[in-house]
Amino acid sequence: MDFFSVPTAMFQVLHVFLVVGHSRREVVHCAVTASPTSAWVAQQLREPFPFESAPRFIVFDRDPIFSAGVPGTLKSMLIQPTRTSYRSPWQNGVAERLVGTVRRELLDHVIVLNERHLRRLLDSFIGYYHLDRTHLSLNKDSPRGRAVERRPGATSSVVSLSRVGGLHRRYAWRRAAA
Repeated sequence: MDFFSVPTAMFQVLHVFLVVGHSRREVVHCAVTASPTSAWVAQQLREPFPFESAPRFIVFDRDPIFSAGVPGTLKSMLIQPTRTSYRSPWQNGVAERLVGTVRRELLDHVIVLNERHLRRLLDSFIGYYHLDRTHLSLNKDSPRGRAVERRPGATSSVVSLSRVGGLHRRYAWRRAAA
């Protein structure tokens, strides 16, 4: 899990909280707030892991927001909290890589207006990230998997499907009209 900050057009700073699964690089939970607290983080950790679905470990950095309350919440959920060393972001590489991807492929291209706008952008991008965006570490598959499309016929053509409001594209085969 990790946090990152996003400035808005009205000079407000919003904080994005991400929980990402290591195995398939899938975003397990994403939340936005203007004022994060330790209690808010603890509640956000309860939401993606209902009942007995929690992982054995969660890796997070030494951000002050992850105070004593967060590891206590994790332990009560039978999750082993694992902190990275000081100034060692590479120890939480999967989460840091996702933050960089969100910044490079989404936030560097749009101006965020407010909290609602940021949530809508992140929801759209995470849908694209899960279903369309390929990853080399997953053998060029998406986190939720996608089937290889075979060319349906000799007269078929490739069409461009807009994703994330036109910021990204997915290409698919279209059968020629008969």
